[in-house]
Amino acid sequence: MTTDALISATGAIRRYGTFEAVRGVDLTVRRGELLALLGTNGAGKTSLLELIEGLAPASGGTVRVLGHDPYRERGHVIPRVGIMLQEAGFASDLTVAETARMWAGTQTAPRPYRAALDIVGLAHRADVRVASLSGGERRRLDLALAVMGRPEVLFLDEPTTGLDPASRRATWDLVRDLLADGTTVLLTTHYLEEAEELADRIAVMHEGRIAREGTVAQIVATEPARVSFVVHDGAGRVVDVRAADLPPLAGAVAPPDVARARVSVRTDELQDDLGTILGWAHERSYRLAELDARAASLEQAFLAIAGTPSSAAPIEKEAAA
Repeated sequence: MTTDALISATGAIRRYGTFEAVRGVDLTVRRGELLALLGTNGAGKTSLLELIEGLAPASGGTVRVLGHDPYRERGHVIPRVGIMLQEAGFASDLTVAETARMWAGTQTAPRPYRAALDIVGLAHRADVRVASLSGGERRRLDLALAVMGRPEVLFLDEPTTGLDPASRRATWDLVRDLLADGTTVLLTTHYLEEAEELADRIAVMHEGRIAREGTVAQIVATEPARVSFVVHDGAGRVVDVRAADLPPLAGAVAPPDVARARVSVRTDELQDDLGTILGWAHERSYRLAELDARAASLEQAFLAIAGTPSSAAPIEKEAAA
């Protein structure tokens, strides 16, 4: 564990009766970085996040935020963190300005409340009652309150849910500005694009454990690339190709799949095997129709994790540079 870790979990466990929702998780978020915590359905992501936010005690292991137990030493942690929950309970009769001003009164050294509203693009709605805000505007109000206290550590739980694309990208820009100022961020999201855009590292939870952790490139590299095509002859007719007719492919992770004349190849050596396939087609005067060659994606890696049975061996985590 590095000395600049502002968030750390070591062997963290959370039980509900006899059920373990979090099963010995090790996790570190370093000063000034953004870690995106992703999770399959029922992975234990929310249960882990509540431990780190100090909303519940760990059943086992240790959790530290800014060097303190966030549950038992909450008074040392809360003044230095910002938390944006999935859903906040605002008083619907208050205006946006009244809500922000009230929240500012709970902070030690807050931003001016109007400045916080301006940061998230809500200054023009300051005199509107919370009950009249759209879902996306409420999320922006959530974010304004989370950053009002100039937090050293910021927890963002699904921050852009309900936002339109323009507002989502504006939120990303705000998060980037906070990171540039040295804020440490733990983000949870269902938008894989959001994780790719913002995260220095990603941790994917599955069945109570961290299944994979690393940069986007490191996680994607664990999955094969894909090449698919339909073989046509010189006259444009479909050629009934069998897997055995294809050339040997050095990086193929499984035999080529042929279904309804479409050939699909999964490979760890995309450039070399694509070159081999193109050379094979050229020698036979074949045309490769509907040719599609692409590297693996974060979505592909995520879906592969989601399909991994709990009995499978844990995947070794990549060390971040």
